[in-house]
Amino acid sequence: MSTTLPVADAAHVRRYARTLVRRHPRALGAALGLHALAAAAGLVAPRLLGDLVEAISRGTSRMTVDRIALLIAGFVVVQAVLTRFAHLASARLGERVLAQLREEFVDRVLALPLATVERAGTGDLLTRTSRDVSALSRTVRLAVPETLVAIVTAGFIIGALLLVGPLLALPCLIAVPVLWAGTRWYLRRAPAGYLRENAAYSDITDGISETVEGSRTTEALRQQARRRARTNADIRRSYAAERYTLFLRTVFFPVAEIGYVVPVVATLVIGGWFHLKGWVSLGQVTAATLYVQQLVDPVDRLLSWLDEVQVGGASMARLLGVAEPDERSRAGGAAGGAGAADAAGAAVGVGGAGAAGGAGGAPGAARPAGADDPDGVRRLVARDVRYAYRTGRDVLHGVTLIPEPGEKLAVVGPSGAGKSTLGRLLAGVHAPQGGSVTVAGRRLDTLPLAELRSHVALVTQEHHVFIGTLRENVAMVKPSATDADVRAALAAVAALDWAEALPDGLDTMVGSGGHPLSPAQAQQLALARLVLADPHTLVLDEATSLIDPRAARELERSLAAVLRGRTVIAIAHRLFSAHDADRVAVVEDGRITELGSHDELVAAGGSYAALWHSWHGTP
Repeated sequence: MSTTLPVADAAHVRRYARTLVRRHPRALGAALGLHALAAAAGLVAPRLLGDLVEAISRGTSRMTVDRIALLIAGFVVVQAVLTRFAHLASARLGERVLAQLREEFVDRVLALPLATVERAGTGDLLTRTSRDVSALSRTVRLAVPETLVAIVTAGFIIGALLLVGPLLALPCLIAVPVLWAGTRWYLRRAPAGYLRENAAYSDITDGISETVEGSRTTEALRQQARRRARTNADIRRSYAAERYTLFLRTVFFPVAEIGYVVPVVATLVIGGWFHLKGWVSLGQVTAATLYVQQLVDPVDRLLSWLDEVQVGGASMARLLGVAEPDERSRAGGAAGGAGAADAAGAAVGVGGAGAAGGAGGAPGAARPAGADDPDGVRRLVARDVRYAYRTGRDVLHGVTLIPEPGEKLAVVGPSGAGKSTLGRLLAGVHAPQGGSVTVAGRRLDTLPLAELRSHVALVTQEHHVFIGTLRENVAMVKPSATDADVRAALAAVAALDWAEALPDGLDTMVGSGGHPLSPAQAQQLALARLVLADPHTLVLDEATSLIDPRAARELERSLAAVLRGRTVIAIAHRLFSAHDADRVAVVEDGRITELGSHDELVAAGGSYAALWHSWHGTP
């Protein structure tokens, strides 16, 4: 059962927001400065209009009126120009910050342990990479700049209002309790509400993606009604969550509107009474009323965008939660990540994009099988490893396995015996919950991802073709790879001929919307990445089992080129893979019960011999 990824707390979000601000002090200062100048220019017109009213009431000359009118027009033009450049500066700053947010989020996703991704399921991660990124994009581009501008503008207007006459600022205080109470009520409920809304949307995405991917299984087991019920339940939860946040807005926004209107009316009424008492002039009342009217716009923008800031804050908490410390540690499942999106694939898969140049030497350079390794640099050792997907129900019970450098070791056994689990521990996808898995004497779960992937890679039947050129798809594991390196890697897996025959050769666009590749070609492409990544140990989980048998024969030859000279641990679901291995380990009920060559185990007449005779059809 999938569990959602963690969500960062409010303190973490605030710290990260402050960090973003400190990264761009000059750009932020320039944007705020331009907005401040624009706000200051906009404050001149109401004051001049008040002076104009006062002058007319005293019977001033036409020249004075014309001069004041021209000054008002001039300041309006200045304000428009400054506002234009201020918004341009804010937009540039927003795009720069958003680009950094996206890049850092991609880095977090790529560093996620594969085990964490598997536990969370695809729906939650997809929602965070799509809906949450989109929501945060709107917040960074619009909500944050508009909020800052509103605060600066409101501050200038309040200052100008106090300069006109402190008495005339008193009517504005009537709205403070209303806005304070409404805003406080809203902010106490909105963050949790928007987090529930996003989590409910993740459930919908997760359920729909599972239903689509497993549609044939659903139909075969006649579980359509159950899947529909699951989807309907997810939609009901999402509806309830969105209805709750809508309820918050329908209460908060009308309260805010009341808070806008009351100060304007109060300033006119109370200001008029002050004028009758002779405490303020008519020009002061006029200017104050215009300032209060002006104050409505920034306050309205501030409160309106406050809702968007809450949405963006919830999205940022979910994006930052991807890299929460307890998840980044490999205690529950190490390294493996989504970091190379073909993580489970016969590409560099779990071998990761950081695995370039692994064990040294030219990419794909063959190492003699069984080569001496006196320093243990290439030695992978599993000692007394234990693992459980559920507490108290161990899948592996104290397994010890020490492959020799350069040998091919097949791991066989009945379904559910723990073969694939052992393979994933040896590849560093999961961390053992007891015992240790080490390479060169260092625990896999303590190695940095890039270093881990220079040692061990997992190869399965899955693969992924990224959007981009064929050359980019191969060289992604080693950006410094030359054109000759890419061609050599493709040639090593017998893929160079068809690659050069593509419409634009290595520059042909592939992936979604690009030139289609057959499953066999996609897998050869993934194997070519392995040649460039050059890990010294490969864990194979039936890399060609789902390919058409005719294509599989060709892929077996391509795979052989990748395996040559490396330590290979093959999780053999079909026993023909074990026949040619140097040694065979038999896993039963989470334990290794037999270990030896094929001939030795057949001669011993134990479990392996029974499996072999059953599969081979011999008595």
